[in-house]
Formats: sequence, C-alpha cells, structure tokens
Amino acid sequence: MNKFNFCEYFLYPPLNLNREKLEQKLSGKTLLITGASYGIGKSLCYLLAGMSVHLVITARSTDKLLILKSEIEKQGTKVSVFSCNLYNTLECENLINFLKNISGGIDIFISNAGKSIRRPLNQSLERFHDYQRTMNLNYFAPVQLCLYLIPVLKKNKGHIISVSAVNVLLEPAPYWAAYQASKTAFDQWLRSNIPELKTMDITTSIIYLPLVKTRMIVPTPIYKNFPARKPIDAAIIIAKAIISKQNSYKPWWLFICQFASLTASKWFRIICTFYVKKNEKNRNSL
Repeated sequence: MNKFNFCEYFLYPPLNLNREKLEQKLSGKTLLITGASYGIGKSLCYLLAGMSVHLVITARSTDKLLILKSEIEKQGTKVSVFSCNLYNTLECENLINFLKNISGGIDIFISNAGKSIRRPLNQSLERFHDYQRTMNLNYFAPVQLCLYLIPVLKKNKGHIISVSAVNVLLEPAPYWAAYQASKTAFDQWLRSNIPELKTMDITTSIIYLPLVKTRMIVPTPIYKNFPARKPIDAAIIIAKAIISKQNSYKPWWLFICQFASLTASKWFRIICTFYVKKNEKNRNSL
C-alpha cells in the first residue's frame, strides 16, 4: 500500500452495509433521487437495484436516465424517469406536477443534485449567472421540491436526506464563494426547519461529505492529488442513513478541522491571502 492509498484508507475507512436491513426499511417505499445520472446519484441507484422499491430519478441527461432505468428494471426494481433541468424554476414545477401522479407519493427525498464552481472574484465580475445557477440548483430547487413534498412526507412519515459538503461547516475558502454560499443556504434552511419537520414526523438527515471522486472535481486539477471518497462509498453512507435515520453524517476527522476553524481562523485567512496573492502574481506574469 503506497502513501496515498494509506492516507485514503486512514481518512476514509471501508464501509459495511447491511443490505437485508436496507431492504426491510425500503420495502414498498418510493424514493425521489435528484442528480441521478452521474456520480453519487447513479451509484445509489445501482446500490438499490434489485430491491422492492420504486425509484423516481431525475437529472438533465435523458439518455443516461433511460439507460439507468433499463439496467435497474432488469433486476426487478421499478423506475420512473423525469428529465429535468433544476436550474429552471418552470422545469422544477413540471417535475412537481409529475410527482403528483406518483401513486402513494414520495416516502424518501434524496436531494443530491448539485453544481460546484471554483472561480476567482475578479474573473466573476461579469458572470453573475454563475451565482444564479449555483443558487438555483443548490438552494432554490431543493427548497421548491421540499415545499411541495412536505405535506406528502408528513402523510407518509417520510425522510429528507440532503447530500451536503463538509465545506459548509468550515471556514470559507477563496474562489468558492458561489458554491459555498449556495450549499450553506440550503443547509441553513433545512436545519432551521428541523424542529418543525420533527413535529410532522418527517425525519431529516444531512450527509456532510468530504471530497468525492465525481466529475464535479475534474475542473480543479489540484484535487487529483487529494484523498477522496468513491461515489459508491457516498451511496453507502446515504443508504446507512436510510436505515439508521441518523440526523447527520460527518467524517470522523471533521471535528479536528472545525476546531482549527474556530481557533486558527485568523491564520487561515492570512494563508489564504498569501495564496491568492501568489496566484495573482503568477497569472499576471503569464
């Protein structure tokens, strides 16, 4: 085992999943999974294949969704597909109208779709649309879906699972303003509503994931050298939350980072400022 693999193993120890318990929990249930065509959502769909559940899957990639539906239904699991660009409020409304025709309604909503963007502020001055898109997908879309689903989930004693990121619990980093603001917005919205949701018998789980090896990290070359979880690991973490109904999942080492964020935030900002200045100097020298 090389140093990199050892580091990944140390930070992200192997996960075990009791499929029998998962099947018992999900038997006869209907799940809505956003962002199902790639990465974590796709891995979760394959993980649930063969179980007696009804998967309602949505994403922009119609072809990918139809392939997923074909492969999973061969294993006996019912799949409904709705192609939808959640950036667009009207398309999100179309999805809601589609959900109204789902017999029995949704039992578990897995808010997985997300957009990541890393861009310096001085390169964003004429790109307001970057902020609109990230807010629309990472915040407004899940809120819009939740507002429709809450009465249904109340009736079904359902479960909302938010696939979030460890970043929202740490000191914010430069270049990630659009992404972190949008992810933090939905995290705060959901956490603010947890007491009310509990009175409605709706369970909430927030999955604070570390770096995951999906196509979202490809545009950031430095991440190639970072230890990261595999999409199937993230899918297992979500599945375990379905079984346990735990309030949140956090990597075991996150408390160390949170402590550092509280006690060394000044030094972190100094380091970030030095990093930004160095990058600007390198960029101007090109």
